This record gives sequence, structure tokens and C-alpha cells, in this order.
Amino acid sequence: MAKNKSPKRGRPPKDLAGDVQARILDAAQQLFLEKGFRSASIDDISELAPASKPTIYAHFPGKEALFVAVVARTISGLTDFEGFTPAGRTIQEKLTNLGIEIVGRFVEDTLDLTRATIAEARRFPELSRNVHDAARDRAAGAVSQLLNDATQKVARSPKGPFSAKRSVATAQMFMDLILLPMLMRSLMGEDLKDLKKELPTFLHERVNFFLAACEADWRP
Repeated sequence: MAKNKSPKRGRPPKDLAGDVQARILDAAQQLFLEKGFRSASIDDISELAPASKPTIYAHFPGKEALFVAVVARTISGLTDFEGFTPAGRTIQEKLTNLGIEIVGRFVEDTLDLTRATIAEARRFPELSRNVHDAARDRAAGAVSQLLNDATQKVARSPKGPFSAKRSVATAQMFMDLILLPMLMRSLMGEDLKDLKKELPTFLHERVNFFLAACEADWRP
């Protein structure tokens, strides 16, 4: 009985000759999550992709760049809100539903990557900072647009929290308020199903607090 042969390194077979960069990132993500950043090697990624090491280095200068790209790709997918409109008639309802969507996506889909990043934070602090900054910036940009759409009927002043100059900073504050507590609880091992059940009440309280703070900011 013939044995199944594992794919060789180097040029991939025709049925795998699609997007080389996507294959490399897929393999890197799988190995980073299975082995951790430190233990996953370029050789391992080369074999799993499959792609030659020169091909990998042609797309990414090193393993750290690969890790940052894996996280950036994940965050980019999570912050793709094209076609998404938060349901609700009031600002509170829209922001609550927006928050539920954001927290649900991030907690469910970034938990393992967050753990991998935290595990390497002491050894590679710059890597951890780069990942955190990329995730926060990408998310804040997308959330800023959604916040602007959801609060379009709110009277805005040129210096208010939803002004053009402050909208991204306001979105970052909103993200910190709704996402960090749930992400921390999930990292500590709380069941995701239980956390999701709490989301409507949790988001309702946080959104009311957020809007009250924004309203106070509008006052002269």
C-alpha cells in the first residue's frame, strides 16, 4: 500500500500555487498558536506552507514581521464592518449593538493570538507593542466611522468628542471601555458562552456611561 507523501519544501504543487503570501501567513499562524512565537521556526513554516525560505524572506524580513502580519491580518478581518449597520432606533441601542458585535468578534477570534503575544511580551517587548498598536489603530479607525454614523443626529461642536480631530481618540476610549474587561476575563479562563450571555447588560451599562461622559464633554 502506497504511503502518502508530505509536500516537499520549495516550489508548491499546482493545486497549492495560489496566493503564496496567504499560505505563508496561514502556516505561520497555525504554528505560532501551536508552538508559540519562540518555538515556531522559519523551517517549520516553510515546510507547512509549503514555500521555500527565500520565498518567505522575499515577503517578510523575519519571524517578527511574520507575527505582526498574522495579527494585522486577523485584526483587519475583525474590523471589516462593510455592510454592517448596528440595529436600533436610539443612539444607546445602536452603540450597544455595535459593542456586542465588536466584543463578540474580538474575544472569540483573537484570544489565542493575544495569549501568544502576552507570552512573548517580556522577551520581545517591541514585538508586543507593535502588535498592540496595530490592533488598536486598525480597530479605532473602523469603530470611529461606525460611531460617527451611529451618532450622526447628535449635535457636534468643533471640539467635541465626535469632531473630526477627536473621533479616533473617542473610538479608542470606547474600545477600551467595552473590550478590555471582557478580554481580560476571557484570558483568565472564563467561559465564552457565559461572557456572551452577559454582553447585552454589560454593553447597556457601558454605553450609558460613555454617552454621559461625552455629553459632559459637550458642555461649555
